[in-house]
Formats: sequence, structure tokens, C-alpha cells
Amino acid sequence: MRASWLERFARLPAGDRSLLVRSVLVLGAARVTLWLLPRRVVRRLLARVGRRPAPEEITPERIGWAIDLARRIVPRATCLPQALAGEALLAYAGHPAELRIGVIKSGERKLLEAHAWVESEGRIVVGDLPQGLTEYTFMPPLPSPRD
Repeated sequence: MRASWLERFARLPAGDRSLLVRSVLVLGAARVTLWLLPRRVVRRLLARVGRRPAPEEITPERIGWAIDLARRIVPRATCLPQALAGEALLAYAGHPAELRIGVIKSGERKLLEAHAWVESEGRIVVGDLPQGLTEYTFMPPLPSPRD
């Protein structure tokens, strides 16, 4: 018999449980505030998450793992809320973070589609796509929310 999500959650190490809860909360906050406020304001608000140092070492890979799980819990957590949450959590853990946005023309009508992701030290932490990002035209990096 397969373990329930609650049993699997309880078996996680305490640090992973804490990171997963924080990820759900930050991703949920990003999702809700994007309904009400401009992206730049949401980034500044979420940057406050990173003002206090994390109590333990949290790797960028663990943050990517936590956001990937959190997106399954938070309804309509598309790439932008995920990227904003990832950026905030990377800053919280003391890692560099660069929020990136790219666009691509898709479909028969050649409509523009955008995608957001977060890189840390040249690696995509949140928002990588199975087909990759090589077809996207990258927009200039966004300035830090603390600027």
C-alpha cells in the first residue's frame, strides 16, 4: 500500500519539512499578491523573506525540489510565482539569484509566450523546461528587488 502524502511528509528530515512548508507559504503569497499588485512590488515584498539568514544550510537544489513540490499544492502556481518564490528562498538561504524571463513565438498564430525562471551561479534552479530554454529570446536580467 502506498503511503499517504502526510506519512511521506512526516518521514522527511525536519529541515526538509521546514523548507517545504516555507516554500508553500512563499509560493502561495506570491500567487495571491500577483492578483493584486504589480510584479515589482511583489518582488520587493518577497525579498523581505531573505532579510534574515536561514537557520541552516539550504542548497539551491533543495530549494528547487521544494518549489517543485509546492507548485503541486498551490493552485495555479505558474512559472512567475514559482520564480518569485525561488528567488526569495535563494536569498533567504544566502545564495545569489537571478530572475530571468524569456519569450517565444508559438502556435500557428505566432503568439508570444513568456516563461520565468531563476538561476543561481549559472544553473537553473526553478523553472527549467523539459525541452530546455534554447528557443526562448532572453530578456535582460531584472534588477535585484533590493535595488
